[in-house]
Amino acid sequence: MKTLKKINIIYICISEKGPSGGGKIIYNHSEVISNLKNTFTSQILHIKKKKLKKLSGSIKKIFKSNKPKYTGWNVKDIKVNQNYKSEWFNNNVSIKNDFEFDPKKDFVIVPEIFSHFANELLIKKKIPYAIFAQNGYTLKTTNDYKTLNTVYKKAKFILSYSKDITNCVLLAFPFCSKKIQEISYSINENDFDLSKSKKNLITYMPRKLSDHAEQLLFFLKNNLPKNWKIESIHNMKQKDVYRHLVQSKIFLSFSRLEGLPLPPVEAAIAKNKVIGYTGEGGKQYWKEPVFTEIPNGDFSKFTTKILENIRNEKKGKKFNLVRKKIIKDFSINREIKNIKLMLKKISNYY
Repeated sequence: MKTLKKINIIYICISEKGPSGGGKIIYNHSEVISNLKNTFTSQILHIKKKKLKKLSGSIKKIFKSNKPKYTGWNVKDIKVNQNYKSEWFNNNVSIKNDFEFDPKKDFVIVPEIFSHFANELLIKKKIPYAIFAQNGYTLKTTNDYKTLNTVYKKAKFILSYSKDITNCVLLAFPFCSKKIQEISYSINENDFDLSKSKKNLITYMPRKLSDHAEQLLFFLKNNLPKNWKIESIHNMKQKDVYRHLVQSKIFLSFSRLEGLPLPPVEAAIAKNKVIGYTGEGGKQYWKEPVFTEIPNGDFSKFTTKILENIRNEKKGKKFNLVRKKIIKDFSINREIKNIKLMLKKISNYY
């Protein structure tokens, strides 16, 4: 590394009211950097939409116009959500409460959903930054395509933790072919109390496709054995989610166009049979017999596979091998290794 001065890695993050896998990953990365105790520090900067802008947005929806207009959040619409911190899981991150950046020591990482803000917040102030692409299907944050192209061209690198995300980035921004920096996220097996006995329980998270969940539950209603239960684990704190997952035998995935969906991985580590949608990005780890893919909206196959697994609960040797591979791929060691490679690259800019 060229320098011994402290470089501060600032992650911009949305202020989610409930659980968010992407937010949790950002928090974990920031904590890892802080805990390395080297020449880097890290902070989280939460942003939110100004209340007046929310109101004006609602009014505009009522009085629609056929004229093509700018879409997406505008940098003038946002502000820092001061002292906000996610509380649905344990964390010890440091919070930043302003948009003041120092080009000599700050490096900013912007999630793809806010990538277009980099033009006003960072490029014009000559602040080095990277874009953290967590979902290839949310790259289009605005119809101002000139700005989108600019912020991706000016980014030092693009972080990606799945093949699907990388493919989407290169499809949308072919000029980024030499900018992709591999990163990963971790799920700690030790956070699950695997001494708990399994119950005849099916768990699911309906947040993104609640209508699909309702349809499936309707089709299962007269087919599910009476000694089996289905429970939603929506909007729970992490400890409660994990408590349910270690007790359930089957997890239903309703992932919708996601970069590398986190809940199915958590369910697999908790020794669940996972049945459902890959969200496309999940195809990277969706291997039988732990995971069974269901085509989006195929409720007949969805129902059939659930009932088949209820009748035959034996997991076998191959199930354990696939699960061990998942644990390895999402290990803290791999996460730290990739974060260190990222930090080494960042140090070259100072």
